[in-house]
Amino acid sequence: MTLKIKAYSDFICPFCFLGKGPLDEIIKEKDVEVEWMPFELRPSPAPKIDPWKEADKLGSWDSFILPASKQLGVEMLLPRLSPHPYTHLAFEGCQFAKDHGKGNEFHHRVFTAFFQEEQDIEDVEVLTILAGEVGLPKEDFRDALVKRKYREVHQEALRHAYEDARITAVPTFIIGDEVIQGLASKERLAQVIDKELDKKHLLSIDGLQCDLNGDC
Repeated sequence: MTLKIKAYSDFICPFCFLGKGPLDEIIKEKDVEVEWMPFELRPSPAPKIDPWKEADKLGSWDSFILPASKQLGVEMLLPRLSPHPYTHLAFEGCQFAKDHGKGNEFHHRVFTAFFQEEQDIEDVEVLTILAGEVGLPKEDFRDALVKRKYREVHQEALRHAYEDARITAVPTFIIGDEVIQGLASKERLAQVIDKELDKKHLLSIDGLQCDLNGDC
């Protein structure tokens, strides 16, 4: 039975981008299905930030993020966009992509556009180009963003993250009954996934029987 994983992240979170790598490798090897869920670290109208102007954030990048990216073999940059973008439009684009069967592909492309190409993922035209690159209908996509057709869907997804799932930091991975908060190695993810897959297998065979009528 396929194990479903909910992965909560924000596109401006470097550890979320790094956390995709181990999970993407797991997907190729195990019977799992990942649904990427939105979580806005700095929703509008909260002030935007520019890490290049904040010494503590530059220090964190050099001390923690770059070493982690090298260890995981993930190429990434600290985008020189000033300030860093809001992500609600990108997430509304993800909802459009989900409806068209390209949710995970678009989600991945937005991440790489920001952390590897330093593109402005708050710009409708940039997002529309990315949508076309993963096979989405560009004009319909642009129209959906301009008219905010997925605003309410995205807001409900955020409400779920904040209130139902009680997510307080990202990345957070909900794997069956287990919750992993923060960057996790492939080995740790695999251990938890195997445990949850074993539980699903046991549940699938519990109660199987034959009755007096010979029905099995």
